[in-house]
Formats: sequence, structure tokens, C-alpha cells
Amino acid sequence: MAELFLIAVGLSMDAFAVAIAKGLSMKKVNIRDAALVGAWFGLFQGLMPLIGAFLGTRFLDKIKIVDHWVAFGILAAVGGNMIREAFREEKERQEKEKEKKAQEHKMVPENDQPGADLRFSTMLLLAIATSMDALAVGITFSLLQVKIVPAAVCIGCVTFGISFGGVYAGRFLGEKAQKGASIAGGVVLIAIGVKILLEHLGVLG
Repeated sequence: MAELFLIAVGLSMDAFAVAIAKGLSMKKVNIRDAALVGAWFGLFQGLMPLIGAFLGTRFLDKIKIVDHWVAFGILAAVGGNMIREAFREEKERQEKEKEKKAQEHKMVPENDQPGADLRFSTMLLLAIATSMDALAVGITFSLLQVKIVPAAVCIGCVTFGISFGGVYAGRFLGEKAQKGASIAGGVVLIAIGVKILLEHLGVLG
């Protein structure tokens, strides 16, 4: 359960970063909007592992000999990509900050800015984009024979809570928290992948 919770936290960091951006873009944060953001991200983060596990079970017999190596590879790749994206997006955030200042000079209402867009189409795309890592981890769960339904529910609930808090955090922590969240999530996933591999090799009991 502890490992599952850490995986859930790691996976939710992308959603947390986006939730922070949403909070930054809102003139005033309220419970309804924060819950809406949390519900979108929590639902898809919980759904994707189910899909991934279904896909993984179809190939389980073919890769069972190297299943722990595959699990390690997936978690390391997902975690490494989160860290890489965190550094790459730093420059993009600086450019957005310049655009934001320009909008402020034009007196554009903050809740009309793109970052505060909570429309169905926008949130659907964001929810899918931030949950693709969970799809890959769902494949890992099938290899490790994790009970997928409780795991998916756990991931969904953790993501909801963290995303909900992320909207509020955006008003207080600022954009720097986005980078830290993605890096922390990536490190957690890589560390768990290494632990799984070391246990398989007998290095850890």
C-alpha cells in the first residue's frame, strides 16, 4: 500500500502542475472550480491504469520472463520523461510570464485567459495528456499482478486530492512549484522502479 500510494503521488504530479497553472490563472479560486479540476484529473488517472492493465495482460505470457525488467523500464522511462519535461518547460513558463504581463497591461480579465479555461474540450484534452503515464503504469501493474481495481481507485482519489489542492497552491506557491512537483514525481517513480528490479534480482529482501 505504501508503494502504491507513492506511485499514485508520483503519477499525480503532472496533474498537480497543471492544476497549479489553473490556479495561477484564476482571479479567485473557489471550491467548485478546484473540485472540477480534481475530478477531471482524478477520473482519468484512475481510468488509464485499468486500460493499461487490460493491454498488459494480453502480452503477459510473452514477457513474463523479463517482466520485472519491463516494469523497471516503464517506470524509469516515465519518471525520466517527467524530469526532462520539467526542465524543458521552465523556458516556456518564462515566455508565458512575459505574455501574462502583456495581458495585464491590456487589462484582460484573468478568468478569461487561456489558463483558466475549464471548458469540457479543454479539460478533456488536459486530463488525457496528464494521464498517459498512468496508462503505462497500468501495464506494469499487470506484470506485477497488482489488484488493479483498488490500485486504480487509489490513484484516482490521490490525484483528485492533489489536483484539488494544486489549484489553491497556484495562488500561493507560484509557477516554481510546477517544476518541483514534476521533478519530485519523476524521482519517486524511478526509485520505485529500481526497488522492484533490485527485489527481483535478490539484492533487496
